Amino acid sequence: MVGPRSTPNGDFPQSVLFCCDHNSTRSPMAEGLMKKFYGHRAYVQSAGVRGEMEIDGFAVTVCAELGVALERHRARSFDEMAEWGDDLSGFDLVVALSPASQRRALDMTRSFHIDVEYWPIIDPTGLGETREDKLASYRQARDQIVDRMKARFGEPTEEDQGAAPPR
Repeated sequence: MVGPRSTPNGDFPQSVLFCCDHNSTRSPMAEGLMKKFYGHRAYVQSAGVRGEMEIDGFAVTVCAELGVALERHRARSFDEMAEWGDDLSGFDLVVALSPASQRRALDMTRSFHIDVEYWPIIDPTGLGETREDKLASYRQARDQIVDRMKARFGEPTEEDQGAAPPR
């Protein structure tokens, strides 16, 4: 049985890739939150189906509210991963945050033994008229990610947040 903090083989994943459409909002938020909550227990990266956009300013703002800095994030696509030194086959778990990224991840991992999970997180980019409405939508997406993360990996501990990188 798979429980919190584990993969189907029972271990906390050594490496996690979060993915969404553009790697500018949901997946960088998830990457930053995972690193904040679980320290260096796993190697964590993010990618998008496409990577042509810059990090979303509202994502930066709502993550900063939780002490997660995203300003230096560089968006990248699945195709750019190899150029940046990441091989998809090296990840234990791929978490897709959008239907398009789920399809792409499943297509790209057919020949590897990699777990792909889909977390249906709202895309806040087109929601809200005013700045406050937009921020509320981004907070909702951030909080959905936090809730899914805690359900999947367990409540973060002080040990998680200070853990040494995996060897």
